Amino acid sequence: MLTSKERAAKRAAANRMPVIMQVGKNGIEENSVIQVDDALTARELIKLRVLDTSEDSPREVANELAARTGADVVQVVGGVIVLWRENPELHK
Repeated sequence: MLTSKERAAKRAAANRMPVIMQVGKNGIEENSVIQVDDALTARELIKLRVLDTSEDSPREVANELAARTGADVVQVVGGVIVLWRENPELHK
């Protein structure tokens, strides 16, 4: 779980990041979860976009992806989601 200061630092870092994945009308499929999990393992902090064609709200998508990957939701603004999960291997 992130503290408010850690969350603010992650939001600031994510501000400069590109969106690496989009969730569209098909919603969250198993392949999407696998891709998000792999991206979190490689980068720790990722940014996603939920398209207007999606049936789920960005908050619902963020909560589901966080629950299924063990990540923390850093921020949901508009259709943009920022997720974070620590990878101890990256800090060795």
